[in-house]
Amino acid sequence: MPKILANGINIHYEIHGTGDPVVLIGGLGADTFLWFRQTPELSKAFQVIVFDNRGAGESDKPEEPYSIKMFADDTAGLLKALGIKRANIIGASLGGLIAEEFALSYPEMVNKLVLVSASFGGPNSVPTPKETLFEMMNRTGNPETDIRNGFKLFTSAEWQQAHPELVNEYVMWRVAHPQPVPAYQRQAMATPGFNAEDRVAQIAAPTLIAHGDHDRVVPVENARMLAAKIKNSNLMIFPGGGHAFTIEMADQFNAAVEKFLKK
Repeated sequence: MPKILANGINIHYEIHGTGDPVVLIGGLGADTFLWFRQTPELSKAFQVIVFDNRGAGESDKPEEPYSIKMFADDTAGLLKALGIKRANIIGASLGGLIAEEFALSYPEMVNKLVLVSASFGGPNSVPTPKETLFEMMNRTGNPETDIRNGFKLFTSAEWQQAHPELVNEYVMWRVAHPQPVPAYQRQAMATPGFNAEDRVAQIAAPTLIAHGDHDRVVPVENARMLAAKIKNSNLMIFPGGGHAFTIEMADQFNAAVEKFLKK
């Protein structure tokens, strides 16, 4: 698996396809497989760069506090090491926060921006419901059971029943590629300190804000609040979509992204 030294750590990355660069930034605990329904399709029209954030997948997991700015600096370091001066940036959940910080810290490196299931953070964002937090923390200790239970938070029961093969594909990958608990905790602790409410208005790149209206982790009102602050933005709500609507509604999401990036 290819790795490159960037921002002081070894980052695992993959490059698929040719064309304008598109960078996919994953969420909490996720590795490159989070985008298993995007990478094959988007790479037909773009050069897709997908990688593991520090603390996840095959990338280094240094034992130190992580921050959203640190993740953004990792992303910039990766692109610079690969010789990519400017790219389209897509981030989901935690990756959406990283994408926001990247666009604010490295505006010259951003062509277009896609924020998925994200918020601007801070005290005025709409928090994860307490019942969802309880479900997320209610672990059995069995990796497969816990991943399946977690997946239930991100997608609808109807979709899971209709697509057991996709659920199993995702679950089996995560079981075979576990994330150490301390690394997960260091990633998770990066989120509470992030607050870009007073800065996101500075994002100048054309921005697509995409969110499922049944998101139980990051309530959809966060997307509307982001859209109100980012002037050059389009808001797209996916009816019935959960936190992982990029998996549930991959065809619709991929088509929307391709149209936005080619516009």
